[in-house]
Amino acid sequence: MKGLGNFKMAKKDIKQTVQELLMQADIQINGKRSWDIKVINQGLYSRILAGGILAIGEAYMDGWWECTALDQLVDKVFKEKLDTKIKISKGLLWDSIKARIVNQQRKSKAYVIGERHYDTGNELFKLMLDKRMNYSCGYWKNAKTLDEAQEAKLDLICKKLKLKPGMTVLDIGCGWGSLAKFAAEKYQVKVVGISVSKEQVKLARELCKGLDIEIRLQDYRDLKEKFDGIVSVGMFEHVGYKNYQQFFKVVDQCLKDEGLFLLHTIGSNQSVKFVSPWMNKYIFPNGMLPSATQITKAYEGIFKLEDWHNFGTHYDKTLMAWHKNFNQNWDKIKIYYDQRFRRMWNYYLLTCAGAFRAHRNQLWQIVFSKLASQIDYESIR
Repeated sequence: MKGLGNFKMAKKDIKQTVQELLMQADIQINGKRSWDIKVINQGLYSRILAGGILAIGEAYMDGWWECTALDQLVDKVFKEKLDTKIKISKGLLWDSIKARIVNQQRKSKAYVIGERHYDTGNELFKLMLDKRMNYSCGYWKNAKTLDEAQEAKLDLICKKLKLKPGMTVLDIGCGWGSLAKFAAEKYQVKVVGISVSKEQVKLARELCKGLDIEIRLQDYRDLKEKFDGIVSVGMFEHVGYKNYQQFFKVVDQCLKDEGLFLLHTIGSNQSVKFVSPWMNKYIFPNGMLPSATQITKAYEGIFKLEDWHNFGTHYDKTLMAWHKNFNQNWDKIKIYYDQRFRRMWNYYLLTCAGAFRAHRNQLWQIVFSKLASQIDYESIR
């Protein structure tokens, strides 16, 4: 079966082509199963043919098609690699070329992601996330609820960093201060947290008030101080492959000789240089998922690898919990957003859940030590 991009056909043939492609993943158009697609607007087929992956997401936002369980649909699509058979639009080709020429994550663009995503509104995230406001994968090994999974993740990070009272910790991409607050309260450490989101910094300072925590609006490239331990959770996805090595060099310069660095990041099975066009346009501008190869090349000669922990399937559960919270609280959220935003946000959460379920994406916690360090590290799970 050829991909959509290889077909030149009349409009009457487009529907049949799409149907044949979807059948490879046991997906039916206007079928009765939860993962089947219901077409609302018959112009969907030519729209997909013309616009590819970006058009699929935009058509969903516009209500041109429905699916009872979008996460199940995406799981099937990725397992059969149907996304590789959809026409590559001119826009996607341009994104690919631009990513190779231009540093989309250069310092002058550092605050774009904060303004366009994390500043979306603190109320939205309060109603969607756990009580501590963790916007990253929970650790569900022994957890039954989202709150338990997120607290287990925070404690796991602190244990992996071997935190002790009196230590100084740097949190790169601190979000709303959940890890900083947990580490300060439970492990009696001093924390400096940085973020490029004004809204995050504002609320984080309120939530961490009274603790030995400093929250800054700052780009990682402006860091100068030394710390006993450094952590970065869910921020490396915004660094960009052109800056990976610089990121590790900054961390190395800020880490004391016997300190540990923990990197918590979503990972890609393949090396890529740009994010999906829909995700780039509507959710994470200039985002990029690192591969294992890209990470190892970037830290080589700077750090020693102590531990590499993958629990990507836990992100599926986390995203589905966020999706449940988002929709259960929609009556409160809709004060700030319209129905198109609701469809966009559901598409974001459910397609990501499906991607992790299909093992298309991974979640890594990686622990590093300095090259000259003499740490006897034992992996913690």
